[in-house]
Amino acid sequence: MKIFPVLISILIAQLAGIIGSFFTVTSVNTWYLDLVKPAWNPSSWIFGPVWITLYTLMGIAAYLVWRSNGASGVKIALLVYGVHLVLNALWSILFFGLNNPAVAFFEILLLLVFILVTIFLFWKINPWAGALLLPYLGWVSFAAFLNYTIWQLN
Repeated sequence: MKIFPVLISILIAQLAGIIGSFFTVTSVNTWYLDLVKPAWNPSSWIFGPVWITLYTLMGIAAYLVWRSNGASGVKIALLVYGVHLVLNALWSILFFGLNNPAVAFFEILLLLVFILVTIFLFWKINPWAGALLLPYLGWVSFAAFLNYTIWQLN
């Protein structure tokens, strides 16, 4: 594994988180505090480490696919991956930036579809790349349920 391309790939993935965090930090200590949340809502401190880890796994997965440039489907897989990163950042804008859990919920459902398609496409090219995205799928599925619950409670 060449370190520079891996780092660039991880940085691209982390960029989605950085964009989303600009909208999160403005609401997490204001509007978000006033929301009714379920008892099973995780502590705020957990989100940062989890997301940094997941974006790192995404970046490594994308690198593994990119490295397989001669394989069939690499371009479309990376295009779908790119769209999914945009949707990932958009969720934070909708939920935290616009303070709109309802719209954010429907957007996260679309994000889940793109995650599933990305996993499928990555897996066909490199099974390890697809497998690296499974924890992300689990976390976003949990986040979708949490988003829905917060929307319903408020």
